[in-house]
Amino acid sequence: MDNLLTAKQQWVLRAYMHGDWKYLINYGAVRSGKTFIDNILFLMELQRVSRQAKEEGNRKPMYILAGYSSNSIQNNVLSELTNVFGLDIHYDRHGHFNLFGVEVVPAYTGNVRGASAIRGMSSYGSYINEASLATQEAFQEIIQRCSKPGARIICDTNPDSPQHYLKRDYIDNKDPKARIKTFHFVLDDNTFLPKDYVDSLKAATPSGMYYDRSILGLWVTGEGAVYKDFDERTMTVKREDLPNNLTYTAGVDWGFDHPTAIEIIGHDDKGNYYLVDEAYGQFEQVNPHWINVANEFREKYGSSLTFWCDTARTEHIRNFQQHHINAKNGYKNVLDGIEKVSSLIKQHKFYVVKDVAPNFINEIYQYIWDEKTGAPVKEHDHAQDAVRYCIATPLHLEEQRKQYPAVDKNKVRRTIRNLGI
Repeated sequence: MDNLLTAKQQWVLRAYMHGDWKYLINYGAVRSGKTFIDNILFLMELQRVSRQAKEEGNRKPMYILAGYSSNSIQNNVLSELTNVFGLDIHYDRHGHFNLFGVEVVPAYTGNVRGASAIRGMSSYGSYINEASLATQEAFQEIIQRCSKPGARIICDTNPDSPQHYLKRDYIDNKDPKARIKTFHFVLDDNTFLPKDYVDSLKAATPSGMYYDRSILGLWVTGEGAVYKDFDERTMTVKREDLPNNLTYTAGVDWGFDHPTAIEIIGHDDKGNYYLVDEAYGQFEQVNPHWINVANEFREKYGSSLTFWCDTARTEHIRNFQQHHINAKNGYKNVLDGIEKVSSLIKQHKFYVVKDVAPNFINEIYQYIWDEKTGAPVKEHDHAQDAVRYCIATPLHLEEQRKQYPAVDKNKVRRTIRNLGI
């Protein structure tokens, strides 16, 4: 068992097998092992449901597998069941699949419509991946469907705002009648991670909220400036000192009454990013003004320059495209995008060319967290959003292309079989 599960994961497994619970919630740091143990518990739950259904004479027991999107369920759960545990999954025309004689029904929690597939059904339980990303309406819909005798709900999640409904109504709920078991994970709980990876992740994670959430697994909000590690004195360079091998991309935040911002970022093969140019203004139409600005940047930084754009105004993106400008949808996850930029700033891998981006410099010191929502205040954010789209979108796309690390599948499968799965 020690070769497969960390001490914290074994603790969760013992609670699963011997505890009296309705909800089992694993929450905390990234890469701390929450989802891996929940994937094992998911398989054990399906076996339990299969036995119970046979005793009840139910030939078609149903179970809910929920996640933010079909892509997140595939990446976080199903790929691991296939690649690590060696299970062969076949989907029907509705996207359902059968394991151990139980029909598993997917539900998507990013909006209420995503959970519509489970309306009216009676489930023997649910596994909710990335639970803090679920809308409260979708979460409640799932719980209401788990109405079979002995139905149980397993969740894993990274932390969010301390006012989040999952923290307020479930993790902090000490009523014994609720029968909620919770387990807090920190990064150091995952003793299988290489030490150099852990040390590097700790050093690269931005100070404040991101460190507390990602490394310590705490439910906290931000405090003060969003980019508190930015230091203009050490992160400003002269244009003549820029490397020669920069690859350029652009970020666009649309506006009219509010400013439109286009920011140009160059990055080198060492992972350094340089803000090299800026256009910023109000009360100008996309055609012709911002199209002319974009074409000037293309002449300066290359005709194939990609513009990663705010998707709130898709008609503007189409307008750019119709004028042969390589405009694409930017990555819209605000907190994850900010974390990616913050990480570069903390590692001193982000620089601003002197005197080229006065609006970015002006905004960054006024770009602050909203203590009530845990999100940035929607002020002084136009250049900040454009830089975020420009940097975070390619990084996010690269992450999506990465594969799971290699594991000894035979050893994992033998251990799983020893658990009776």
